[in-house]
Amino acid sequence: MQEYDVALKLLLQGSATSTLLELTGTAVTKWLDVELPKVQNLRLDLLGETIDGGLIHLELQSNNDTTMPLRMAEYCLGVRRLFGRFPRQIVLYVGQSPLRMENELRDLDVLFRYRMIDIRMINGDRLLASEDVGDNVIAILAGLRDHEEAVRKIVKRIAGIRGQRRETAMAQLLILAGLRQLEKTVQREARKMPIEADIREHQVLGPLFKEAHKEGRKQGVQEGELTVLRRLIQKRFGRLPKWANEKLAALSTTRLENLSERVLDAKSLDELLK
Repeated sequence: MQEYDVALKLLLQGSATSTLLELTGTAVTKWLDVELPKVQNLRLDLLGETIDGGLIHLELQSNNDTTMPLRMAEYCLGVRRLFGRFPRQIVLYVGQSPLRMENELRDLDVLFRYRMIDIRMINGDRLLASEDVGDNVIAILAGLRDHEEAVRKIVKRIAGIRGQRRETAMAQLLILAGLRQLEKTVQREARKMPIEADIREHQVLGPLFKEAHKEGRKQGVQEGELTVLRRLIQKRFGRLPKWANEKLAALSTTRLENLSERVLDAKSLDELLK
């Protein structure tokens, strides 16, 4: 098969101009010698099989990424190769800035599209009414009439949970609160509940809670940017070495934002962080 490929390529690049015109309806003025880059560690956020046997791909996004359509197309084709089926795809946007990303790739003979959902379009009050504490916690990102009242309800609900589930739910709420600049509100409400003492004494969550209280909103924003960037780099280049983690941790929020925009264009981790 390879010999046919080589022959046809040479013909189409050379004298087979009429064939090329029939195929494309136009003339090619220059052939580009391009080898497409390979994306390392192409890992989806969530891929599930539905009750009817279909596949659904959910990608979580906290910043506006101009390359999102290309990434989603790569994910889609990767799933197709692996499972022999195309997934339904949804990008769930959870960022603070207004949603500005496209949800399709479109050209003369190309149309690729997926769903793009801003989580603020979801009714947060309905999530607050759910019996599942996971819904309650996610409500902090959704559309709400009163965010402070919502935080009070969520913290009160978490306070009524026993054991490890309570600690986990509170940690999740603290993390998500950073996306809406509500860390101080969560901390204030937690002080009114018996859960604060438990969290402060917890080996893992205690330092997280105290650090959030000490650094405030500015630190929360910086940590959010760092988390997003680390995730992008890992998808692009694989597991981060220790030196890279240390260098990223020392960067400002502005510098982290700049790197997030460059990560998919860089050819190597060294080039990105030089």
